[in-house]
Amino acid sequence: MKSKSEKEARKNRKAREKKASALHFSRRNLCIPYWVFLILFVIIPVLIVIFYAFTDENGYFSFAALVNFFTTWSKINVLIVSLFIALQTTIICLLIGYPLAYFLANKKFNKNTVLITLFIAPMWINFVLRTGATRDLLTWMGINGGNYPYLATMIGMVYNYLPFVILPLYTTMLNLDHSQIEAASDLGANPFQVFTRNIIPQTMPGIGSAFLMTFMPSMSSYVISDTLSEGKITLFGNYIYLDFTNNAWNDGSFMALIMLVLVGLSMLLTRNRNTDKEERGGNNLW
Repeated sequence: MKSKSEKEARKNRKAREKKASALHFSRRNLCIPYWVFLILFVIIPVLIVIFYAFTDENGYFSFAALVNFFTTWSKINVLIVSLFIALQTTIICLLIGYPLAYFLANKKFNKNTVLITLFIAPMWINFVLRTGATRDLLTWMGINGGNYPYLATMIGMVYNYLPFVILPLYTTMLNLDHSQIEAASDLGANPFQVFTRNIIPQTMPGIGSAFLMTFMPSMSSYVISDTLSEGKITLFGNYIYLDFTNNAWNDGSFMALIMLVLVGLSMLLTRNRNTDKEERGGNNLW
């Protein structure tokens, strides 16, 4: 009797193991579309960019594109100007978007999702159409690219990328630990101390995401600056676009590679800061 029960237990155990193995295999299969997408649309294009960046017109290995970039002052100047405009755009968007996101995430002021939808709605409209409409509006207001190219470009940048700041901050602020905020106030902290030492540390992941979603796209954008400044302001993305349209694949690929390096560094730095905040936990928030 005992041997029969042991055989049944062994048989049931093998059946469970087989079922678990099949389930594990089926879950692994779910990763296949992701890996196919990653290989076709990320890895292969990056390898092509690297190939063109370090070859000449005949396909032979060469550092000509690298030398050409670092010996051409106009390209370095465009890189510096693009970094400055992108940083300024990001700071302005954060200054505007942070209090807006806090207001939208606070149930005392915003009791429905209509307001957040109104702020995110511009993202549903085609990017080029938004830029053209912004140009027409600014021209009607007397701020055209011919007279105020820098101001028109900055207004267009902030308008187009502000929703990308509000959305991650709004999502992060929905999960604020209000018990910590109330405890800080009860312990005698003034509103400024509560904001700087409690609310901001809790929203750092959202700030990091907002930075990534605004800084690099605004640096590589060329439609906004080309349309609103009437071609008077050239950003890094403009140079890459011009190189590709003029069949200068090697120079354009090397500049695109610089953009990829900057994106990678930004993601790495932001991720490390957010990871440090999460590892320290809530003990250091106040």
